[in-house]
Parts: sequence; structure tokens; C-alpha cells
Amino acid sequence: MEFLSFNTATKDLSLKTAPIPIPEKDEVLVRVAYSGVCGTDLHILEGLFPTKNDDSLILGHEFVGTIEGLGNEVKNLKIGQKVAVDPNKGCNKCTDCYRGFYHFCESGRINFTIGIFKNGGWATHVIVPESQIHLMPDDIDMLQAALAEPLSCIIHGWDLINPITIGSKVLIIGAGIIGLLWACTLHLHGLRKTVTISAAMPMRQKIAENLGLEYEVCTPDQLEGKKFDFVIDCSGSASAIESAFPLLNNRGTLCIFGVANPTATMKINPFEVYMKELKIFGVKVNPFTFPNGLSLVQTMGNQYLNHEKLGIHVCKLSEYEDAIHALREKQITKVIFELC
Repeated sequence: MEFLSFNTATKDLSLKTAPIPIPEKDEVLVRVAYSGVCGTDLHILEGLFPTKNDDSLILGHEFVGTIEGLGNEVKNLKIGQKVAVDPNKGCNKCTDCYRGFYHFCESGRINFTIGIFKNGGWATHVIVPESQIHLMPDDIDMLQAALAEPLSCIIHGWDLINPITIGSKVLIIGAGIIGLLWACTLHLHGLRKTVTISAAMPMRQKIAENLGLEYEVCTPDQLEGKKFDFVIDCSGSASAIESAFPLLNNRGTLCIFGVANPTATMKINPFEVYMKELKIFGVKVNPFTFPNGLSLVQTMGNQYLNHEKLGIHVCKLSEYEDAIHALREKQITKVIFELC
């Protein structure tokens, strides 16, 4: 098989080959078709996000493919079926797991996260536990389904901050892929003229405008004096999040969705939170929402998940250096490796 090997000590990537792995009794061998590069992956490559810290690792926690091999105890799946993979799993033994919050599970997070602590989808083949396999409906486009994992995270955020009623004034900070997918989700749910997208870079502004959602797109300095019922930060910038508080209406909601540098800090005026009865939500991954993420892919389809309009670059695994450079320089919104 071909794969990108991440040296966890030197933070270097290199293209390598190895024998195709053999699944254990309760595992599935997936032939990867498409595998995304997430902003979290960039943080890992820069040494700014916790990951496996010994030897080497295959990154990639957003991927889809077909079943190519089955462990002898896997009875409900068949070779050749199209599947998407939920990278997250708990231990099913601790208090957080029993309370339904497996995304806080300490042992699960460390031992089970595919593409962060276990080998992931930046490879032609990957071994996945049966419990993390999700069958795809036949009418789902596999390239679009590579967005199921980030969309499942957005659904978790949506569930936390709801109700977002039609007519609510919403600000999305950041026009990277997550900001754009949030915009599409809001539009799908009926929000039209009351959504604003803030983007600092002209290229990102153009991509947001070309989605055809008829949302206002502006620069951060054009937000002065405006008020919103919801602010959804997709930038992961502490300064951007800090600047959101004066923009919130009374009883407004701030959703911190973008993953910030773990060492970043910001100032909050607690009196303002008190006076305006503000609500602040953090959103961490996708507990129990992955099937809904696939359903959202199916519902959005070509109307919203046009990769060219979204600024997504699809490329071969061997083109990783140029692709990741373009992503870091914000020339594109996302990279998806095509391995089929």
C-alpha cells in the first residue's frame, strides 16, 4: 500500500509503501477512496495539537472507501460495500461514556482516535474497528461523503446552540471550509438574508460570494456597529473570538467551533456576559452525530457540496507537498486526497 508517513518527532511527512495490513477478528480493511486534510491536521503537522508522540503515524481522520477485507468475527458487513469512517470512539467503560459523552473519554481519546492516535486515511488502505464503520447509501457521491466527518461536527454544534429560528441574525467568522459548510447548513435550514460571513482575505471573500447563498460577505473591520443573535467562530483565532462579544445582541450566543492554538488566550468582560445574558458554547467533535452527517451529505448534494465552488482541491497522495502548502497559504479551503 502507499501512504504518507508522519514522523512525530521531526514533524516531517514522507510518501512510503508497505504491505497491505491484515484485519484482526473484529476489524475491517478499507480501501480508501478519498481522504480529507483538516485544519486539525495542519496543527498536528506544526506540533500544535496533541497526537501520538512516538515513532510514526498515518494521519487522516476524514475518509471514505470500500470494504476490501473482513475479520472473521465481522458478520454484518460485506466486501465491496461503500463506507464512511467515524474516527472517534470511547472506551464504553468510564463515567463520561456512560453519561453519553464519549468525546470526553480520556482513554478512548488517547487510544482510539483514527488518524490522530491510530493510523488513518492518508493511505490507500487502513484498518478500522467494525464499530466505527458506517455504510453509505448508494446515491451518495463518495467525494462529497468525504465531508461527512466535518458535517457531523457541525451537526453537534447545531444541536448545542439551537434553536436558530428563521430571521435570527447570524455572523460566521472565517470563510475556510468550516465557515462555508456552516453557511450552507444555515441556508439549508431556511436562513436567507440575515446571515453575514466575515473573511479577512479577498480570496476567501470571493469563494463565499460565489456559493450563491446571497449572504452578506464583509471584512472584520466592516462589522463595527452591527449586532447579531448568534456568532459562530470558525477561525480558531483568539483575537477574532474576543472581538465577537461586543457584536452580540442581548441573550446572544457565541459558538466557538474553530480549533484554537492550545496556548492562545483572550480577555472576556464578565460584566458584559452578565448584563447581556450571553451564552457561550464550545463544540468538540461529533458524539453520536456521524450518521446524521452522512444524511446531511445526502440532503445537501450537488446544490451545496460542489467542490469547485467550495474551494476544495482534489489531488493525488503524491502531490501532498504542493497541496498542503496551498492550504497553509489559504489559496484553497481544503485538500482531499484521491486514492481510488
